[in-house]
Amino acid sequence: QVQLVESGGGLVQAGASLRLSCAASGRTFSSYVMAWFRQVPGKEREFVAHINWSGDRTYYADSVKGRFTISRDNAKNTLYLQMNSLKPEDTAAYYCAGNRYYTGNYNYQWNYWGQGTQVTVSS
Repeated sequence: QVQLVESGGGLVQAGASLRLSCAASGRTFSSYVMAWFRQVPGKEREFVAHINWSGDRTYYADSVKGRFTISRDNAKNTLYLQMNSLKPEDTAAYYCAGNRYYTGNYNYQWNYWGQGTQVTVSS
């Protein structure tokens, strides 16, 4: 089992950058595929990006492709999301998620979740 804690959210202006971090407990972080999701009130939690165990394969939602970068440092048990060229529509609570195996990009397909960190982008 893995426990996840996000950090790095905040209030920024459109066009700015932020880097989110997700610290994982335990010594088996490298055996989990990881992902970022985001959610606004009243909407489903939506997929943002995922990364494989070793970090050499990534996949992004079309809405963030070319602006966001997911990465991981297995030695530090940490997942990252570098967010550039932020837009007001990126405003959401961002969650990291983990699974032993990749089974899809729907939120119900991921077993382990952090508590979320709020990102607010003003226009």
